[in-house]
Amino acid sequence: MFNNKEISTEKSSANKFWQFVRKNAFSILMGIIALTMLISTGAKSMVLRQLMLTGLFNASIDQKSFDATDQSIVDFDFEDDKGRIQNTSSLRGKVVFINFWASWCPPCRAEFPSIEKLYANFKEHPAIFFLTINEDKDLATAYTYLKREKYSIPIYRAKGNVPASIYAGTLPTTVVLDKNGKIRFHHTGFANYASDKFNKQLEELIQE
Repeated sequence: MFNNKEISTEKSSANKFWQFVRKNAFSILMGIIALTMLISTGAKSMVLRQLMLTGLFNASIDQKSFDATDQSIVDFDFEDDKGRIQNTSSLRGKVVFINFWASWCPPCRAEFPSIEKLYANFKEHPAIFFLTINEDKDLATAYTYLKREKYSIPIYRAKGNVPASIYAGTLPTTVVLDKNGKIRFHHTGFANYASDKFNKQLEELIQE
C-alpha cells in the first residue's frame, strides 16, 4: 500500500505535468502538427485545410494594388487535354483565374477544394476562364488525383516559358488577370478561394 507521503508526491508530479501541458499547450500543438506533417502528403494537406477554416487564409483581391508600373510580360502558351495550344493573350475580354499546382504538393491539396468550389460557382459565366496549370511530371497522376477527389475543374499544361511575373516556381501560385490582361491578384502559398468575399470581388472584377 502507498503511504500518504507517496500519494502526495504522485499528486504533486501529476499537477506539475498538467501545469506544464497547459503552459506549453500551443508549442505542444505546433509540435504535433509538425510531426504529423512529416508523415504523409495527405496528413499535411488535412492539417493545412483545418487551418484554412480559421479564416486567416482567406484570399482577397484587394490585398495588393497593382498599377501599370507593376505590369510586365504576362502572356504564355498553355495546352489542354486535347493537345490544343492557346496563349493567354487570346483570353482578353475575360477575367482569368490562374493556379499552378501539383498533386504531390500538400498546400495545393489543401486549397484545391476551395478552387473547385469557386469553379462550380462561376463555370457557367462566359466572362471568366479557369486556367489550372498542373506541374506533375506525369499528367496521369494529376488526373488520378482529380478523379479520386471527384474534382471537375479542367487542367492544363504550360508550354514553354512562363513569365516570372506570373510564376516563379513556388507551388501553389495563384494569379488573377483582369479583362485587359493586367495582374489584379498574385499570391504564393495556399489560400481559401471559396469565401463569400473573394467570390464577390471576382464578380465585381467581371463586371468592370
